[in-house]
Amino acid sequence: MAFLSQSQSDDDPYTFTCSLDNVRNLSNILKAIHFKDHAACFATTNGLKVTVENAKCLQANAFIQAGIFQEFNIQEESVIFRINLTVLLDCLTIFGASAVPATPTALKMCYRGYGHPLTLFLEEGGVVTVCKIHTQEPEETLDFDFCSTNVVNKIILQSEGLKEAFSELDMTSEFLQITMSPAKPYFRLSTFGNAGSAHLDYPKDSDLIEAFHCTETQTNRYKISLLKPSTKALALSCKVSIRTDNRGFLSLQYMVRNEDGQICFVEYYCCPDEEVQDAES
Repeated sequence: MAFLSQSQSDDDPYTFTCSLDNVRNLSNILKAIHFKDHAACFATTNGLKVTVENAKCLQANAFIQAGIFQEFNIQEESVIFRINLTVLLDCLTIFGASAVPATPTALKMCYRGYGHPLTLFLEEGGVVTVCKIHTQEPEETLDFDFCSTNVVNKIILQSEGLKEAFSELDMTSEFLQITMSPAKPYFRLSTFGNAGSAHLDYPKDSDLIEAFHCTETQTNRYKISLLKPSTKALALSCKVSIRTDNRGFLSLQYMVRNEDGQICFVEYYCCPDEEVQDAES
């Protein structure tokens, strides 16, 4: 890290800088939301939030708290820019995406502000690579207006339970139907694919369920094509919080433990399928 610590002189007016001893702690979490090329980056004193959206129906957020970084400095209340996430990940893994933790790649990331590129200094084994990535005008991100006061059902379960469900259910189905209820079936996942209907039920006292707070029976359908990107986050996670609000909007919050044992979060918001609801009503 010697070069990285010297890579910024006192005269450089960076509005945002951060550094990591192990770049995989950032690249792995960003891969979990990489289903579109572009992302919006928001830096505040709390840390870094990276947002990816699709078709105004799906939003994914990766939260990397400031404490994860060895250095995290921000000179303004908030710094916002849009970036090509595919290019950013290519740069972060420029030394290879080896899973061997013996030689971690160190990272220093610097941003001067609006109109300037995002500069990455990557160092591994004394070799330093400098990457400059063009930033773009930030676009307004969707506001799903998903607030905890409107949440009617919430279940926290070990990720293994959901991984098992996705492997057993028929993914040729167009929809995943989720039922959450204070009474039986409590928590049910259903698909309607080429091989017919499939249902997977979890009793509320299941060993996989860590918390069960359901106040009313809700059944909503969500396009599997929208939910599939979230399986990247599921694969990395140890726990997942599944919440629905009074409109049937779905929040999947994944707790991810990085290689240093620190906790990050990835959250997916998904709209219910309106056509199905209209047809049923």
